[in-house]
Amino acid sequence: MRGETLRADLIAGVTVALVLIPQSMAYAQLAGLPAYYGLYAAFLPGIVAALWGSSKQLATGPVAVVSLLTASALTPFAALGSPEFVALAIMMALLIGIVQLALGLFRLGVVVNFLSHPVIVGFTNAAALIIGLSQLNKIFGVSMPRSEHFVNDIWAVVQQVGDSHIPTLIMGVVAFTIMWGMKKYLPKFPGVLVAVALTTVASWTIGFAERGGKVVGEIPSGLPSLAVPQINFELATDLIASAVIISLVGFMEAISIAKAMAAKTKDRVDPNKELIGQGLANIVGSLSQAYPASGSFSRSAVNLNAGARTGMSSVFTGLVVLITLLFLTPLLYHLPQSVLAAVIMMAVIGLINFKAIKSAWDANKHDGIASVVTFVATLAFAPHLDNGIMVGAGLAICLFLYRTMEPRVALLGLFRDGTLRDLRVHPTLPTDDRIIVMRFDGQLYFANVSYFEDTILAAVADHPDAKYVLVIGDGINQLDASGEEVLHHLIDRLSANDISMVLSGLKRQVIQVMKRTRLWEVVGRQNIFATEQMALDAIYDRLEETEHRPLRIPIETANPSAT
Repeated sequence: MRGETLRADLIAGVTVALVLIPQSMAYAQLAGLPAYYGLYAAFLPGIVAALWGSSKQLATGPVAVVSLLTASALTPFAALGSPEFVALAIMMALLIGIVQLALGLFRLGVVVNFLSHPVIVGFTNAAALIIGLSQLNKIFGVSMPRSEHFVNDIWAVVQQVGDSHIPTLIMGVVAFTIMWGMKKYLPKFPGVLVAVALTTVASWTIGFAERGGKVVGEIPSGLPSLAVPQINFELATDLIASAVIISLVGFMEAISIAKAMAAKTKDRVDPNKELIGQGLANIVGSLSQAYPASGSFSRSAVNLNAGARTGMSSVFTGLVVLITLLFLTPLLYHLPQSVLAAVIMMAVIGLINFKAIKSAWDANKHDGIASVVTFVATLAFAPHLDNGIMVGAGLAICLFLYRTMEPRVALLGLFRDGTLRDLRVHPTLPTDDRIIVMRFDGQLYFANVSYFEDTILAAVADHPDAKYVLVIGDGINQLDASGEEVLHHLIDRLSANDISMVLSGLKRQVIQVMKRTRLWEVVGRQNIFATEQMALDAIYDRLEETEHRPLRIPIETANPSAT
C-alpha cells in the first residue's frame, strides 16, 4: 500500500471516528442498551467487515434502523437496559451474523430482493418517524411508558410536556441547533462531535447531573471482555424470525450504500462477499459484547467524501474507538442523554424521504401501494416493527403475482414497415382471417397459464376461419410444469378443430424444458421457428398461398424508418 493511500485512509478513518463515537452511543440507547455498548459495536465489527467485505468505503457499526429493530424484537422478552436484555442483544448479534454468513457462503444474496425497494422506502420513512418520536421524552426530560401501542406512548409523553426538565430541554435544543447550523454553514466540520464536546463541558460546568439532568454516567474503562454469548435455545427459536428480518434489512442498507459508492469509485461490489463480511462482523462483535451492526449511510458518505481509498480507513476508525475505550471514557461521564437523543433525531431526518414513495407510485401503482401500506403498517404495528415490514413484503409479492397473472398479450397486424404491431394500438392494420398472430409478454407459469389458454381460445372463437395460431414467444422467459401441461392440452384441443399452433422466437431455456418434457415432439419441429417472418412464410407455403399474403410484404418495399 502506497504512503499516499495510507495517509488518505488515515484521515478518512479519523474523520469517521469523530462522527461514529457519539453516534454509536446514541444508537445504543435507541436499542435499549447502556450507551457504552455502542462503542463496543463500533470497535471490532467495523474492522472485520472492512477486511472481509467487498466494499472499500462501507462504514459498518451501529445504525438507527437496526438499533430500533433490535429493541423492538427484544422488548417482549426482557426489560430495556437490564442484564437479561443486554445478553439477548448480544445473542441477537450472533444469530444475525450466522444468518448473513450462511446466506453469503451459499451465495444467496439474491434473497434480499424479496424486500423490494418500495417496501424498504415505506419502512424506512416510518421507522425514521418512530425513531425521532421515541426520543422526545429524553429531549423534554420526562418518562415514557412502554406499551403495545407506540401512539399511546407518544401521547403519554405529550401530556407530560408541561413537566419538562428545562435544563435537559435546553441541552437538547442547543445540541440540535449546533449540529443543524454546522451542517448548513460548516459542512466539513464534525458538527456531532462539536455539539457533544460543548454540551459535555457545559454539563460538567453547571453541574447538570446534580440539577436532575440525566447523563451517560460511568463507562467501564478498557476493552470489552471476549466471551461466547450466552445462548438460550428456547428464546433463540423465538427470535430467529426477527433475526432474519434484521439481517435482510441491515444488509439492504449496507449493500445499497456500497453500490452507490462503487458507482462513483468505479469499483465492483460482490453482494455475497459483502454478506460474508457483514456476517463475520456481527459474529465477532457478539464475541466482544457488541449488539447488531450494519453498514451506515451517513458514515459511509463521510468516509467516501473524506478520501477513503481502501478498507484500511475502517481499521483506523476502529483504532480511534480503541483509544477512546482505553483512555477517553471518563470524559464522557457528563454527556447529557438529551444530547444523544438530539444526535439520533438529527441523523434520522436524512432517512425521511416521502418523495421516494411518490416516485414509486409514479413508476407503478402497485409499487406505490406496497410502499404506502408498509409505511402505515409499520406505524400501526409499532413498536413491533417486524410485523410492518412482513406485511409490506407479503403484499409486494402478492401484487407481483397479481401483475403476472395477466401479462400483456397482443394480437398483431402488419405495420407499413413490415413489422407486426399491436392491433389495440393500431386497429386498422391488415390481418389475415386464416392466421391469428399473438405475442405473449411474460413467463408462462402456474399463475398465468389459465389466462394464456383463455386468451387463445377467445381469439380462436373470434376468428372462425383461423387455421393457424402463431404465438411469438420472444417475451416468454420461463416455462414451468403447469405451462407445459396447458400447452400440451391446448395443442390437442386446437388440433381437434383443424387448427395448428406455431411457435417462434423461443428462448433457449424454454426450448430445453420442451425437449425434456417431450412437448417438443407434441408441437412438432416443423411448427417451431426462429423468427415470426420465417413462421409466416412457412404457414403461407402450407396454405399454398403465393400471391395473397396479408401479413407479409416484400422486403424491398418495407420502410425500416417508418414509425
